Amino acid sequence: MTTSPSSRPAKAKDGAPVVPRADCTADSAGGVTFDVAVAAAPDAALVLRRRGGTRGDDVRLPLTPVSPSRLRAVLPSTVDLPEGRWEAHVHGAGEADLAVRPGISDLRALLDRTPDPRHEAVAVRIPYAAPDGSLAVRSWRRAPHAEAGDLTFAADGSAMTVEGRLYGVELGPDAVVEARLRGERDRVHREPVTGGEHSFVCTLPYAPLAEGRDGAKWAWDLWLTPAADTPAIRVARLLDDVAEKQPVFKYPALPVGDDGKTVAFPYYTLDNDLTVQVSTP
Repeated sequence: MTTSPSSRPAKAKDGAPVVPRADCTADSAGGVTFDVAVAAAPDAALVLRRRGGTRGDDVRLPLTPVSPSRLRAVLPSTVDLPEGRWEAHVHGAGEADLAVRPGISDLRALLDRTPDPRHEAVAVRIPYAAPDGSLAVRSWRRAPHAEAGDLTFAADGSAMTVEGRLYGVELGPDAVVEARLRGERDRVHREPVTGGEHSFVCTLPYAPLAEGRDGAKWAWDLWLTPAADTPAIRVARLLDDVAEKQPVFKYPALPVGDDGKTVAFPYYTLDNDLTVQVSTP
C-alpha cells in the first residue's frame, strides 16, 4: 500500500509549522547537496534567496524524496550562483516559504582545496549558520582569482609576506602587489612579486603604509597585477571551509615607526578579501 506525499508541513503541538532542517554536503568542485527533513509536496523546492536581492534572483532547486520524511536538493557547481549570501527556504510545504535551519554540514571536501589553476574561474559555495540561526550559503565566483595562503611576518615586525596561488591567469615577470588606500583612489603602494606560473610571493613593508597618517585609521586593500597588460585581481582567501574568515583568522598588530603607538595588521573583510589596517589602538 502506498501513500501520497503530504502537501503540508509537519506541525508542532502548538500548531505552528516545524522548522525544516537540512544536512549539507559540499564537494570539491563547488557543488552542495541538501538533505532536508520535511514532508514531501508535489511542488517542493529548496529556494536560495540572495540577501538584499529580489525574488527574481531566486535559485530554485527541486526537492525529491529519498525517504518518507527526507527530501534532497542538489546545487551543482555548473549552476550560476552570483557572489553573495543566500538564505535557504523550503517552498511547497503547504503554506508560506519556510526558512531552513542548519543540520550537520560535511565540508571535508573543501579543506585544502586546490582547483586546477588553468580553469578560468573559481566557484566557492560554503553552507553556514547565519547570525539568526538559519541556513545560508556563502557564494563566490572569481575569474581570475588570487588565493591568499600563508601570511608570515618579519622578525622585527616591519613587514608581512603573502604567499598564494593564481587561478585563471599566469604570473608575469613584472607582476606587482598593490596596496590601495580605501577611499583614496590615488594613494597606491606597489611591491614586486615573485613566484611561478600559478604561485606568487610578495613582501609588503608596513612603514610606507603609515606615512602621513596623522592619526586616522587606514585600510589598505591588497590587489595583485599578474602582468602589465592584465587587470588587477583582489587578493582573497576563499578555498577552505570557513565562510567568515574575519573572526577566525587573527594576526598580530605590530608597531610601525618610532612613536610606539601606531600598529599595522592584516585582516580579512566580510567578503574574505585581504586588507592591512594601520591605526592607533
